[in-house]
Amino acid sequence: QLQVVESGGGLVQPGGSLRLSCADSGSTLRYYNIGWFRQAPGKEREGISSISSTGSATNYADSVKDRFTISRDNAKNTVYLQMNSLTPEDTGVYYCAPVRIYDSRFRPSQGSWGQGTQVTVSS
Repeated sequence: QLQVVESGGGLVQPGGSLRLSCADSGSTLRYYNIGWFRQAPGKEREGISSISSTGSATNYADSVKDRFTISRDNAKNTVYLQMNSLTPEDTGVYYCAPVRIYDSRFRPSQGSWGQGTQVTVSS
């Protein structure tokens, strides 16, 4: 299974930006489609964006479209999530995971998760 490490979270004011990173301890992340998920307090984890292994195809949930951008640098075995125009509704723990992609939908392809990175949007 792919072991991932998420980083880049923090406290940011509404309207601010953060860039999250997803890396693996080996050098195999480049071969995987990767999705970003988030879990808000008291809510289920939801998928918000995915990117194919080559970076040629991306998907976004309606709630983050036009504000978030997913990208990857396979030379660095890292996937990024650039988050702009953040609102308090974006608060939660953000996770990345390998995914299977079905047209515009995606779901985790393994049962384990990393520790996630906390994003808090508050004034």
